[in-house]
Amino acid sequence: MSYHTVIVPLDLSPVAEHRVKLAGDLADCFDARLIGVAAQPFHPPVTGDGMLLDPRLVEEEQHRIRDELTQAEAVFRRRAGARNNIEWRSAVEMPATYLAEQARAADLVVVSRQGESDPSDGRFGVSPGEVLMSAGRPVLVVPPHVDYLSARRIVIAWKDTREARRAVWDALPLLKAAEEVFVIAVGEETKLAAAEDVAEYLIRHGIDSTTTLHREPTVSVADKILKMAERDGADLIISGAYGHSRLREWIFGGVTRELLNRAPVCCLMSH
Repeated sequence: MSYHTVIVPLDLSPVAEHRVKLAGDLADCFDARLIGVAAQPFHPPVTGDGMLLDPRLVEEEQHRIRDELTQAEAVFRRRAGARNNIEWRSAVEMPATYLAEQARAADLVVVSRQGESDPSDGRFGVSPGEVLMSAGRPVLVVPPHVDYLSARRIVIAWKDTREARRAVWDALPLLKAAEEVFVIAVGEETKLAAAEDVAEYLIRHGIDSTTTLHREPTVSVADKILKMAERDGADLIISGAYGHSRLREWIFGGVTRELLNRAPVCCLMSH
């Protein structure tokens, strides 16, 4: 198993170039194709009673969208550099919907979390959580302004669930290339047999790991995972993503929400 295609969404935010660089370096590691995607929705200018305004305003809006998609492509190609195995895709569509559709061509989707001080890019922007729940592919969530991932030391945040099992499988190419892998199970439901099975599973794929159980952590589960990742010098956390949709609002479990919102290292998540 390997990653043969990596997809990265583009926008005009300050973190876009960092995201493309990291995704491109990952693609190089696995000799994979790098696909950049961008989309913007078209909202026709209308009056308060729903009537279309001057057709010239409609044309101006269409021109603005085309121009900004062209700018996003320029960012992608500039940061992708001299790589030959790249591709660009864009459309006039809702950004998250378009990215989820294009994920059918990918083994891995790379998105980034917006920094607290970064300006919002509502036209291009995609929520990492929404991508996780809709893409059907593993999603690498990159912290703001991070442009490099060594993935030499990896923490697996293990929980005996479908999502965690999927995440471990999806992360195998990275796990096989890592120098050290740590399996961390936190919480009252932690079972030694389950963690041992994970370690044995990894061994059968040629991956050595160290297992740690914390049944009664003194801090939250997310805090414990982050502290262990910091202690072990990891720059990647593997985790299942737990949540559901309710009237187009994505509702996440506490650990998933905390990792999405504040993990200082990259997180590879599967749902």
